Amino acid sequence: MFTFMPRPLPKFQYTHQLPYGAVVHDHGVQFAIFSRHASEMRLLLYQSVEDTDPTEIITFDPTSDRWGDIWSIFVPQISVGQLYHFQANGPFDPDRGLRFQPHARLIDPYAKALAGTFQPSNDGIIRPPKCVVIDDNFDWEGDRHLRRDMSESIIYEMHVKGFTQHPSSGVAHPGTYLGVIEKIPYLQSLGVTAVELMPVHEFPILAMDGSTTGQPNYWGYDPLAFFAPHRGYAAGSEPGSQVVEFKQMVKSLHEAGIEVILDVVFNHTCEGNEGGPVLSFKGLENPVYYMLENDQRNYKNYSGCGNTINGNHPIVREMIFHCLRHWVHNYHVDGFRFDLASILNRDRNGDLIPNPPLVEAIGEDPLLADTKIIAEAWDAAGAYQVGSFGDDRWAEWNGRYRDDIRSYWRGDEGTRGPLATRLAGSADLYQPGGRPPCCSINFITSHDGFTLNDLVSYCEKQNLANGEDNRDGDNNNYSENFGVEGPTEEPLINQLRLRQIKNMLATLMLSQGVPMLVAGDEFRRTQKGNNNAYCQDNEISWLDWNLVTENSELIRFCRSLIEFRRHQPTVRRHHFLTGVPNRENRWPDVSWYNPQGTLVDWHVNAQPILCVLAAPLEQEDPETLGRDVLLMFNSSHDPAPFSIPEIAKPRQWNLFIDTSAASPQDIYPNLDGPVLASEQTCPLALKSLKVYVAGN
Repeated sequence: MFTFMPRPLPKFQYTHQLPYGAVVHDHGVQFAIFSRHASEMRLLLYQSVEDTDPTEIITFDPTSDRWGDIWSIFVPQISVGQLYHFQANGPFDPDRGLRFQPHARLIDPYAKALAGTFQPSNDGIIRPPKCVVIDDNFDWEGDRHLRRDMSESIIYEMHVKGFTQHPSSGVAHPGTYLGVIEKIPYLQSLGVTAVELMPVHEFPILAMDGSTTGQPNYWGYDPLAFFAPHRGYAAGSEPGSQVVEFKQMVKSLHEAGIEVILDVVFNHTCEGNEGGPVLSFKGLENPVYYMLENDQRNYKNYSGCGNTINGNHPIVREMIFHCLRHWVHNYHVDGFRFDLASILNRDRNGDLIPNPPLVEAIGEDPLLADTKIIAEAWDAAGAYQVGSFGDDRWAEWNGRYRDDIRSYWRGDEGTRGPLATRLAGSADLYQPGGRPPCCSINFITSHDGFTLNDLVSYCEKQNLANGEDNRDGDNNNYSENFGVEGPTEEPLINQLRLRQIKNMLATLMLSQGVPMLVAGDEFRRTQKGNNNAYCQDNEISWLDWNLVTENSELIRFCRSLIEFRRHQPTVRRHHFLTGVPNRENRWPDVSWYNPQGTLVDWHVNAQPILCVLAAPLEQEDPETLGRDVLLMFNSSHDPAPFSIPEIAKPRQWNLFIDTSAASPQDIYPNLDGPVLASEQTCPLALKSLKVYVAGN
């Protein structure tokens, strides 16, 4: 037992406004928290991260410190850096969805930073990381959002720790926000315009009993505190260091012309189901924050992680808005990718609803107007809304693009039409709703699944290291190993694998829509066939920077593709292609041909195809004249000679890409490759792609 002397508090508690969380004032800190059914509320204060017990407990007076369902108290003589928890007493009545535990130490849902980790306990009381009082002041030196048009974006998905944790990274602060800053010159040289960071809001580092056993949560899709940058990515050890370092990273990326998009997880928390711990939301107002089954005891599980956040409840909706605005206003982030976003389309009963208020409000919020908002338009309970999620403010991870491009290059039958549709911007998905091509975030790989190298090296997932007997991870990968599972010394197989990587990178960067590249795919990062490395905080997941040297020719290829895309409005239009001639003696904006040079018969089952893209008449970039582009695709296992269609013969065409050629003849960055002899057939090797560009 601990005895505390009561702290004298000011007589009037309503002199300050009532935002949530901990707010610093001149002579103290105001704490405000929501709980409807709590009968008692306490504030636990600590002097150091190592404290196993509070040094002071302050009890809220329900007659003077409660305003409706908001408990608010002003504590003088404390300031920035103060460590704290909340503690709430109320009914433990699972039949009503209430799970108050009077001795549980609760993380403030609005905590701006956490310190420490879960501490071992012998008394049954979970000791989670401590909340930290934070001062939001930071010298941004005039930094603002970059406001790059979505159609001009090239997104680079990356894990903050994995990006520089490997010893080969050569940075002074590996695995941290500061480590990312040290690698900005590489990002600039690659040419990407935005980094999409896998979750950086707080999640458990160690097991919740404080032990170091079991699988770590490497990816971070297990939220603990939505408003707080992850403490595990800070170089400094002082509580709150992560706040300043994250801002330094954002400011430095902006100085380099690179936007910052956060992967946010407003679909579940690490508190899990009815058998999980009470860490925050459960101990404050369980039936408000979570979707519960009809019996009120059990949790609806549309996330596949044990619980589901009740996103369309007004209280939770308000919290999500405060959180998004917090990251935009206090951290200057440029956008968000919403994990399992279809959950945001479910009402409080879990039913999918049209025009969900949360999704609509995010799109209309004035403070978010300069940001990019991207949905992973599905969830773990069967909802799949690719093409129909939200309005034109919402872009989407296009899972159909991923599957169709993989299938085409694997050589599957009947994939020529889907290739053309995805290459042209997925009008079948986005045009009916009046949405432009940039609503399609095109990707072939992501953090979830094979790396690009492994996609062409493994037919089966290799997930035994995850400890789940290889049951986890997707079984439907549309991958191909070319005769050997995993690494091989066979030259012909390695040649084909490299060719396939170039084929898919080129397709990605030449497609209408917005390309997303996964960190390391440009230099053949491998996870040794693991397609679900969520728990692999080791060299399976970390980027091996030795591969940058080993695969410098592939990096050159990728850089040249990105540079071409950034300078050619022909491959990143604001409107869908029509296939209709737009003026006299001018060919259509897109036309499709068979290898014989005749128009494609889409009813014929074939794989080789030729595409002609005409430069837009109204150039989006007045300083850059778009080029007409001729693309040839052959995913078959046989060569395919192409006859040049009559429409293209009057032009001079210079080779830009030939994925079957060895470097440096595989790509001509200056668009000055060999001239295409229009009167002859153009040979196209098996499993290869050629691109020609017309002269100005």
